[in-house]
Amino acid sequence: MTDLPNPSSAEQRFVPPTAFAVPGRIAVSNRSAAVWQHATVVEIRRETPSASTFRLKVPDWQGHLPGQHLMLRLTAEDGYMAQRHYSIASAPDGGGEIELTLDHVLDGEVSGHLHTVAAVGDTVEVRGPLSGFFAWPGDRPALLLGAGSGVVPLMSMVRHHRLAGLDVPLRLIVSARTPEDLIYADEYAEETTVVLTRSEGRLHSGHLAPFLSEEGRPEGGWEAYICGSNGFAEHASRLLVEGGQPVDRIRIERFG
Repeated sequence: MTDLPNPSSAEQRFVPPTAFAVPGRIAVSNRSAAVWQHATVVEIRRETPSASTFRLKVPDWQGHLPGQHLMLRLTAEDGYMAQRHYSIASAPDGGGEIELTLDHVLDGEVSGHLHTVAAVGDTVEVRGPLSGFFAWPGDRPALLLGAGSGVVPLMSMVRHHRLAGLDVPLRLIVSARTPEDLIYADEYAEETTVVLTRSEGRLHSGHLAPFLSEEGRPEGGWEAYICGSNGFAEHASRLLVEGGQPVDRIRIERFG
């Protein structure tokens, strides 16, 4: 496939699309999810040796909730189309621009094109935002666990938490092989615990214990969000359940 094309005070006051929490799901509008829109690449930023962030300007973007994703479509000159689901990395700010952070997947049609061919000024198509299952509107304490590029939708939640000045408890545990593999490493602050698998091994119960203990559990308990590979998602969810996290308050988004 070839030839495819500091927040202001106003941004701080932006309120994401109306949503309400119900067990296991967030109610969201599907009105804009069915419409393809043209989006212009306005910035490409390298995050790690294998991951980059693509900032898109979407003139008719209706806003999103942290944790939602979209569909991105590329069309070749001969009419061939390829499309993929990608999590939204940016916080909802009402500015009409969104960010996607993508791993360069070996032989991946869409990620390969974006990483090796796409340039600022190119146009792609997007449809969304999609799904309310993994969305977090900021109404409950959130315990976030991500591995590799699984941190992308979780960073949208962290950025929203900061931008909106929320005081609801939020913690992020992010796993990567080495420091060089950490996406968004420069943004992590006191709410983040980093687990490096090359030196520390797998995520284990000790990493979660400070948050799941009686002293570390916030009033009302955590809403847990897990995103990563199948293996990570299964392992992390098992550790949470063993630590006392209710199964019906664990939301999982996996890939691979």
